[in-house]
Amino acid sequence: MANMVNLKINNIPVTVPEGSTILEAARTAHIEIPTLCYLKDVSCVGSCRMCLVEATGARGLVAACVYPVSEGMEVKTNTEKCRKSRKMTLELMLSKHKKECLACERAGNCELQRLSTEYGCDPNYFEGEPLDTPLDLSAPYVVRDRDKCINCNRCVAACKKQAVGAIGPIGRGYAVHVGSAFEMSLMESVCVGCGQCIVACPVGALKERTTVDEVWAALADPAKKVVFFTAPSVRATLGEAFGLPVGTNVEGKMVAAIRRLSPDFVFNMDVTADLTIMEEASELLNRIQTGKPMPMFTSCCPAWVKFVEQKHPEMIPHLSTCKSPQEMFGGLLKSYWCEKNGVDPKDLFVVSVIPCTAKKYECHRPEMNGEVDAAITTRELARMLKTAGIKLAELPEEEFDDPFATCSGGGTIFGATGGVMEAALRVAAKMLDGKFEVIDFPEVRGTSPIKEAVYNVAGHTVRVAVASGLANAETIIKQLEKGEKQYDFIEIMACPGGCVNGGGQPTLPDSIRNTEDLKSLRAQALYSSDKDNKLRRSSDSPVMDLLYNDYFGAPNSHKAHEILHTSYREDKRI
Repeated sequence: MANMVNLKINNIPVTVPEGSTILEAARTAHIEIPTLCYLKDVSCVGSCRMCLVEATGARGLVAACVYPVSEGMEVKTNTEKCRKSRKMTLELMLSKHKKECLACERAGNCELQRLSTEYGCDPNYFEGEPLDTPLDLSAPYVVRDRDKCINCNRCVAACKKQAVGAIGPIGRGYAVHVGSAFEMSLMESVCVGCGQCIVACPVGALKERTTVDEVWAALADPAKKVVFFTAPSVRATLGEAFGLPVGTNVEGKMVAAIRRLSPDFVFNMDVTADLTIMEEASELLNRIQTGKPMPMFTSCCPAWVKFVEQKHPEMIPHLSTCKSPQEMFGGLLKSYWCEKNGVDPKDLFVVSVIPCTAKKYECHRPEMNGEVDAAITTRELARMLKTAGIKLAELPEEEFDDPFATCSGGGTIFGATGGVMEAALRVAAKMLDGKFEVIDFPEVRGTSPIKEAVYNVAGHTVRVAVASGLANAETIIKQLEKGEKQYDFIEIMACPGGCVNGGGQPTLPDSIRNTEDLKSLRAQALYSSDKDNKLRRSSDSPVMDLLYNDYFGAPNSHKAHEILHTSYREDKRI
C-alpha cells in the first residue's frame, strides 16, 4: 500500500498517495487548476505554464501538473500572482494565434477560448507578427492550420505515443512550431491518419478534412439515391456531442436523427462487421489448415494497415485480406444491393459515418474503387444534425432500414478493443467444433494495452493476442520477430481502446478527458448492447444467411473475394 501524504490546498486538507502531483491532489479537493499542455495518458511536461501555483518550499511559481506533493505542503492555486501569470501567458499565446473564433470548428469547445474568457484576456494586448502560413491540405483526412497552433505539443506527444512520429517541434524560440521533418506535408510524412493528434489538440489547429458539403449536395440532388450507414462505435459516442453522459447508447435516436436529414436509406454497418467476421474466421481456419503465413493479423483498421505498409512491409503477407466493414459495405451496396434494386451504381451516393479519420484515407485507396463516396466522422455528423436543427436527445427511437438492419452482438462490439477478436472466436470456434457454445471470451476484453489468451477447440490450440495503440502493435511485432511470442491470430486497433477512442470521435473538454475513463465507458455501451442481443454470434444473423444463400455462396468464395477482399502494398516513406 502506498504511503499517504497530507497537505493543504487553498486551506482545504487533502490526503493523497505519495508521488501524486499537485494537479492530482487538487482534484481530490474538487479544485480545477487550468492546463493546456497536460492531457491524461498523453502529455505531462509542464511547458504551457498555465497550471502555475504557489507552494511552500518552492522557489517561485511551480507547474502543478509535474510538481510532486510533500508532507505538510501548503498550496495556493488562485492568488493574484497565479492569476496574473496565467493571464499574461494566455495573452502571449493569443499574439501568435489566428483569432477566427466565429468560423472555427472548435468555437465553444476550445480550451484556449474558454480560458481566455474566464481570465478576461485582451486578445490584442501583445501585437504579434502577421499570420499567413498556408493550410496543409495535402491529406484527404486532416487539415493542419499552423497559425492556430499554441505549441502545447499535445499532438506531438500523441503521435509519439503511437510510435509514428510524423510531427515534432521545429525551430527555436519565437520561431518554434510543430511540423513534419524537412517541413514536408503530412501526406508526404509517415502519418498513418489515426487522428489521435486531432482529439489531443486543445484548439482548432488540427481538424478532419470534411466532406460534409459533398454530402449536403448529394442529399439535394434528385438524381442521387443517398445511403447512410453507421459504424458500431458511433452509437456510443454521438450523444456526447449533444450533452448526454459519456457511454450513452443512442442507436435508435441516431437512426431517427439521420433519417431527418432525408437520405433514402439508413443502414447498420454492424451488418458488414458480421460479414467481416464470417470472411475473417474462414480465412483464419484456411490458413491454419493449409500452412499459409501465420499469425494472421486483422485488417479492419486502415491506420494499422498503413502502419504495416510503411514500417513493416515484411508483415504484409500476415494481414487478413478482408476489407474493413466500411469498404465491404460500399462494395456490397454497389454490387448486390444495386443489382437487387435496379439502381445504377453511379446514381448511388454512399455515406459512411465513422469514428476514424483514417477511414477517409481508406476511401481514396485505389484498391477500394471509390465504393464509399464520403466518410464523415462522428463530429461531422453531429455538426450536420445541429445545422439541420435536429435535437438528438428529444427524438424517438427508430430502427435501421432493411435488409441491412439486423446484426449480431459480435458485430456491435467491433468498436471496442478486443471486440473483433471475440466476435471472430465465437464464429471460428463454432466452425471448428459444431458443439462449441461458448459466447463470452472475457480474456480479450478491457482496455489493457496488450491482452493474450490460449483456447483449445476441437483438438486445436488457438493462441491469440489483442493490442490497441500502434506502440503496442510495434511491441508485438518485435516479440514475433525475436521469437519471444507465438500467436495464431492477432487483433490490432491503431487507436488506444479501439474505435470508441478514434480520431473522429467527439472532442470533449479537458475537464472530462482528464477525469473520465472514456474508453471503458464507451466500450461498456457496446458490450451491454451485445449482451441484450438475442443474436450473439455473427453466423447466427439472418442477414448472413441472406447474403451467402442469395449472392456469395459461401465465405471466402470466388465472388466473396472479388467484392469483400483486397490486397496491400509496400509504401516506402522516410
